[in-house]
Amino acid sequence: MIDHRRINTAFEDVRHTDNSIRKNYKIAFLGLLIVVTFGLYALRLFTLQIINGDDYRKQSVRISRTITTISPQRGEIFDRNAQLPMVINTDSFAVDIRPGEIPSDHFDTVITKLSEYLGISKLTIDKKIPKKKRNSFSPIEIKTNVPFDVISNIAENLTDLPGVSWRNKPVRNYVETGSICHVLGYVGNITSEELNLMFNSGYEANSVVGKTGIERQYDSLLKGEPGSISRTVDVHGRILNDTPVVTPPKSGKNLILTIDNRIQRLAEKALGERIGAAVVLKPASGEVIAMVSYPYFDANVFSTDDSSVQYAMLASDKNKPMLNRVVNAEYPPASTFKTIMSTAILSEKLFPSDKKIECPGRITYGDRVFRCHVGVPGHGWLDLKNALAQSCDVYFWVLGTDYLGVDRISSYAQEFGFGQSLEIDLPAQTKGTVPTAQWKWRKYREKWLGGDTMNISIGQGYTLVTPLHVANMMAMVCNSGKIYRPHLLKEVRDPSKNNEVIREVKPEVLHESTVDPEVWKEVQRALRYTISDGTAVYPMHNTTVQIAGKTGTAEVNGYGKDHWHSWMAAYAPYDAPPEDQYVVVVLVEAVNKWEWWAPYATNIIIQGIINDQTFDESVDALKFRYLLNQQNAQGGRRE
Repeated sequence: MIDHRRINTAFEDVRHTDNSIRKNYKIAFLGLLIVVTFGLYALRLFTLQIINGDDYRKQSVRISRTITTISPQRGEIFDRNAQLPMVINTDSFAVDIRPGEIPSDHFDTVITKLSEYLGISKLTIDKKIPKKKRNSFSPIEIKTNVPFDVISNIAENLTDLPGVSWRNKPVRNYVETGSICHVLGYVGNITSEELNLMFNSGYEANSVVGKTGIERQYDSLLKGEPGSISRTVDVHGRILNDTPVVTPPKSGKNLILTIDNRIQRLAEKALGERIGAAVVLKPASGEVIAMVSYPYFDANVFSTDDSSVQYAMLASDKNKPMLNRVVNAEYPPASTFKTIMSTAILSEKLFPSDKKIECPGRITYGDRVFRCHVGVPGHGWLDLKNALAQSCDVYFWVLGTDYLGVDRISSYAQEFGFGQSLEIDLPAQTKGTVPTAQWKWRKYREKWLGGDTMNISIGQGYTLVTPLHVANMMAMVCNSGKIYRPHLLKEVRDPSKNNEVIREVKPEVLHESTVDPEVWKEVQRALRYTISDGTAVYPMHNTTVQIAGKTGTAEVNGYGKDHWHSWMAAYAPYDAPPEDQYVVVVLVEAVNKWEWWAPYATNIIIQGIINDQTFDESVDALKFRYLLNQQNAQGGRRE
């Protein structure tokens, strides 16, 4: 008979054994887990303390050190001759305060004394140190451009000025002033918005950065690398007694520009105190030899304590002295545009260049009468060469509307670089406008009319360009269909390596036309004929050099009677290769009293360049002395 109790007892023993085994497994697993965990922690500690210990110790030292920036010397800027700098640095100092080092019961006394030494109001300092910052041990810049004698006074009374310190902070000194300001630009303290964008490029809260012109365009080359003085501080930022670690700053690179100071001053004086612009360009390389925009400003005012006030005054001036009219102002090209029209007519071969069109002084198109600038009875019968020389509007109206059309005209304008950025190395420039039927519809929701084609055929209407566009147009003629990118930088030099040239800017083709070379030769001859036998024969008369070019008078609204933009676009010597030629463009705005000054100024500039003469010498050689006293010359519209 089966003993059920024994069987049950056996089963219980088996279950008990299994439970013991499982329990032992769990204990063993838990023990292993603890050992592994402690092993990992031990390995991590070993890594932190032994393997990476030096790195973390250095990091802990860095965390407990305060670093004061040493401003570098900003690179100097020279003209193309690289002899005397146009922009240098003047030694100066900045005064800082560590508010936490000033006893609270003496705070107002210290601030009052410091304001007297610095020659500024106590309120000015109080605004820079609000109450929430009075316990801070971080330096706060109070004033820059502090002369050495003031620093000496502060040093002699330093016991009465706890928390006050100073450091070297060079000030930008623009040796060359006047019209070159638009090329050079100016510098200023970095703004919070600029810092947000440039922080990763090595800029700091007290950095000085270029704001306009070359100073801004090549700021990364000019700024150099700041040095530092590192000291150990306590948890509150107090400096402890130790030997500082000094890392010297690295000076910025020196820039050699394409500008020729002599020609810049010549062009500046030739334009005179007339609102407008002048530019001199080397057509075979794109080098800008002179760039003048009037009115201008003194960049040194931005290094003064009231720089913000000075900026506000300049920005609100109705004559816009901070506007670089060579690259940032747009004008109708007027009859200078007939250079492009002539190229299109010859290239398209839609109308023989020797075939004549009668100019009766006016033409009716639709329900409107268009009048040539000479009025009735007009120029008579003219071929292309004479139409360009006499700047006959009727001739180009007929060719533009009946033969070329808006699409061809716009296409050729774009071939010459109109309506496009010329990619000059300046931080801002306008593209201008080359209108088309599609452009007008998108912008105004209006259809293109025949009158619009009439207008663009003589450089009026919607077409807008800068003086640099017109200079590039003339450069393309010189080069028989090639435009080089205009540029202002010639070389970069390293002052730490005995001013060694580390970069040289090479000519860069911006656009190359497919127009037949024979067309360019005919256009060149026509432009020479325009000067020798055309509208500007008297103001452009020159016995020492052959000049080719085109005048222009732009009608503009809002200036009243007898006010037009006066253009002259020329190049010389006409009979020299492009490598030896200069393009000169002068624009006098309609805001000036009409005196048709642009061709006279252009001739003076060319005379001075070719014959190595000063402004006065050029004026006397051309027998223009009497013109300098005629500020209110009278005259009708001339082409």
